[in-house]
Amino acid sequence: MDLNRKKAINLLREYNEEDFHILHGITVGRVMEYFAKEINEDIEYWGIVGLLHDIDFEKYPEEHCVKAVEILRSNDYDNEFINSVISHGYQICSNVEPKKYMEKILYSVDELTGIINAASLMRPSKSYQDMNLKSIKKKFKDKSFAKGCSRETIKNGADMLEIEIDILLDKTLNALKEKEKIINEEYNVIVDHI
Repeated sequence: MDLNRKKAINLLREYNEEDFHILHGITVGRVMEYFAKEINEDIEYWGIVGLLHDIDFEKYPEEHCVKAVEILRSNDYDNEFINSVISHGYQICSNVEPKKYMEKILYSVDELTGIINAASLMRPSKSYQDMNLKSIKKKFKDKSFAKGCSRETIKNGADMLEIEIDILLDKTLNALKEKEKIINEEYNVIVDHI
């Protein structure tokens, strides 16, 4: 299996035209890298799993995590990689349970990055840098805010990881703060070439 970020970006672009979906893939991928680095895991592998986790969502929303198998397999990703990708849809659109630590992180941060990103867009700075845990907890508790992001999935993810929800919120916010510049730079390069 060829773990090449450029190839993965091209695949993401092939199946996603909306800026939001491209940004979300980049964001989740970079957050996954942060968590991989924290425990000395394969940063590139984790990042590409995150980058491609919603590969089929824009074109095939009704077959999310089903079409992904076909798309990834036809692009020479192995079964282990594919199972990691589709495990983020566990009990929603996939019966593949997150078993590995990486899969549990992906399951947890997918929805959570959506809440934190939405909160950042409401700030004058439009940045994660001046955000804190208290403000994220407030948005997390407000079920009408970013209501498309499942709090239940995030809580289930924290339970799978056996950590307090506040720790998951804080680490994900820290990941976004650390990776914000590279997320924005990569996103701008990609959308400029679409």
